[in-house]
Amino acid sequence: MPDESRKLLVFIGSFAPGDDGAIQAFELDSASAAIVPLRRTGDIEHPFFLVPAPNGKFLYAVYEPGQFGGDNHGQVAAYEVVGRGGELKALNRQTARGSATCYLEVDPNGKALLLANYNSGSIASLPIRKDGSLGEIATLVQHEGSSVDPGRQEGPHAHCIAVSPDGRHAHATDLGIDQVLHYRLDADAATLAPNSQPFVRSKPGAGPRHLTFHPDAKRAYVINELHNSVTVYDHDGGVGTLTEQQTISTLPDSFDGVSYCADLKITSNGRYLYGTNRGHDSIACYGIGTGGQLSLLRIEPSLGAGPQNLAITPDDRLLLCANMPGNNVAVFRIDPGSGNLASAGEPVSIASPSCIVTL
Repeated sequence: MPDESRKLLVFIGSFAPGDDGAIQAFELDSASAAIVPLRRTGDIEHPFFLVPAPNGKFLYAVYEPGQFGGDNHGQVAAYEVVGRGGELKALNRQTARGSATCYLEVDPNGKALLLANYNSGSIASLPIRKDGSLGEIATLVQHEGSSVDPGRQEGPHAHCIAVSPDGRHAHATDLGIDQVLHYRLDADAATLAPNSQPFVRSKPGAGPRHLTFHPDAKRAYVINELHNSVTVYDHDGGVGTLTEQQTISTLPDSFDGVSYCADLKITSNGRYLYGTNRGHDSIACYGIGTGGQLSLLRIEPSLGAGPQNLAITPDDRLLLCANMPGNNVAVFRIDPGSGNLASAGEPVSIASPSCIVTL
């Protein structure tokens, strides 16, 4: 009998306008790395970011009709995941009340959905009903300020809002103001409130983009888009604050071209972290020490242009990389002993892949 536990359901957003926009479903065998197309869900323009509910029964997608980042507000679509064949049943849609909505996260109990609006520089929270559908926005927070890069930091640009592992706090990275802002989260009411320590500053011009927590919840990692670096923070879960510990480059010293970081992911065993470089078109691979500090292992080609998003399978066997302008998804094996990546085969052709979710 085949080992069905190795078969994963994968959803990938195709960030494209009109009828080309879609959420595509695949079956992935985490042992063989074989990936097989299952189904396509259309009627969703520019699906930039996807997130599943903790129970795997629902999927949420942020999208924007018309021109992404234009005058229209972003929208959030709620779907029921029907079986293991890749079918998505539409539940409802809600406005994000902001432009270029770029990130979604669900709290650990599946009661609140949080989002970030890049162009508008705002974050918001919405209640999740028992049937998986979304209520209207309960909290909308407008960030304020600017930073040192006049081209990219003329105003706030919220890029991520990550919930702490215990579900009590949320941390929003804002590329435009060089801050990681701290909020208290009431998941039952789906509301956000400023924390007693409201933010931690990034280095001027760093452009913090995405944040992820170590599985032990004692550390958090932020990838800085403009400085091409990763910053390690100590995380005090009791009060919901971050304290900077280390910053390390994502690029080789010899590189003098233009590159911007995008995503970072950590293995479930807490041993390795990976971050993407768009321009250098590579994946920086790090080992994580006992104190949470990073050491660079190697920098691996991403096998496509503009690595936008990463996903690691729950068994830590495989890493998937969405090369959005390269129109492919590359699959890598993770060496459990060294953390190094090795290509698992030819990349899979997918139009404008922007986000990968595994279930």
